Amino acid sequence: MTAFASDFMRIIHERGFVDACTHAEELDALLNREVVTAYIGYDCTARSLHVGSLVSIMLLRWLQKTGHRPLVLMGGGTTRIGDPTGRDDMRKLLTDDEIAANMAGIQSVFAKYLTFGDGPTDARMVNNADWLDGLAYIPFLRDYGRHFSINRMLTFDSVRMRLERETHMSFLEFNYMILQAYDFLELNRRDGVRLQMGGADQWGNIVNGVELGRRCDGVSLYGLTVPLITSASGAKMGKSAQGAVWLNAEQLAPYDFWQFWRNTEDADVGRFLRLFTELPLDEIARLEALGGAEINEAKKVLAHEATALAHGEAAALAAAETARAVFEQGGVGEDLPTVTVPAAELAAGVPAPTLFTRAGLTASNGEAKRLIKGGGARLNDAVVDDIGRLVTDADLSGGELKLSAGRKHHALVRVEG
Repeated sequence: MTAFASDFMRIIHERGFVDACTHAEELDALLNREVVTAYIGYDCTARSLHVGSLVSIMLLRWLQKTGHRPLVLMGGGTTRIGDPTGRDDMRKLLTDDEIAANMAGIQSVFAKYLTFGDGPTDARMVNNADWLDGLAYIPFLRDYGRHFSINRMLTFDSVRMRLERETHMSFLEFNYMILQAYDFLELNRRDGVRLQMGGADQWGNIVNGVELGRRCDGVSLYGLTVPLITSASGAKMGKSAQGAVWLNAEQLAPYDFWQFWRNTEDADVGRFLRLFTELPLDEIARLEALGGAEINEAKKVLAHEATALAHGEAAALAAAETARAVFEQGGVGEDLPTVTVPAAELAAGVPAPTLFTRAGLTASNGEAKRLIKGGGARLNDAVVDDIGRLVTDADLSGGELKLSAGRKHHALVRVEG
């Protein structure tokens, strides 16, 4: 590994954050010489980011911890188009109100990981709609469109894959890479941004911005990408059996977030500790070397550290205590996901598949029926073996009942009214 002079480059290489980097030695020298402002862009396509974005968020956190200035770019403008990268179809076009609501949800995530303010290394958040909305089409094409080669744009993965599969790509989507490159140029002019970072699938878009800065303003800009994270079994980061692993507590309870990390595959523990926690590397080496059942202790450390960053120390401790109550003591725990059912409805009886779906343990009644037929559904730790089973108030214990889907997913049902 190259010996880097700057703390930022050294740390992110040691911990496995880097997939590719433009002019790494020049960037290292710049980072060692002055405070560098770097940004990552996030389009507002959902009410929350999920853990698939967490590598890039941790990258911004390490940037700030090593004395540099992170800038979070909200894609209020580019979300109106939709990033075609990695897709075979066009993203759903969102209304301005939907984009604004999504942006509000996403913004709250970053306050947990970054310090915002007016200091030299304090983070800032900006919205690319502030400059993209005011662009005049003909002047924009004349000033910036002439720097982009159609021949080269057709070779980028986001376009090439669509052409090879003969799937539709609109002219609207084709403009996305030009606007992303323009964002980099505009942020350099406005905020002195020198570095854009992002996922490996954004490499082409980032390089476009680096080249646009050189051609238009003669400025040296840099790009750095992080690997797209998959589990050892090949599963895409950000998804679980129960759906997306959101970073907002409103979208996913801290207990479920803790459980996601606790269920990490053995082969991923060391890598995830390096990427998603700030534990020292020697401690991580000790934890990943644990064998047999002891590796579960390393997974609990990972779950605690990742949950404490996302939701706070108290939430992480509460999730661990609930897990102990559920898995080690056969109880229910205070922090389990909870759904309420009207007393009159429960008195009349609720079909078990309906209740499992309402509790979020299955995505549909059909899935719930398959779970029951497979012997994976439990009510108060007893197997539910009849898809026609009605759950009633006679099943309550202390005013609540516990549902389980397999060994790892649980929820409480409580009565209201």
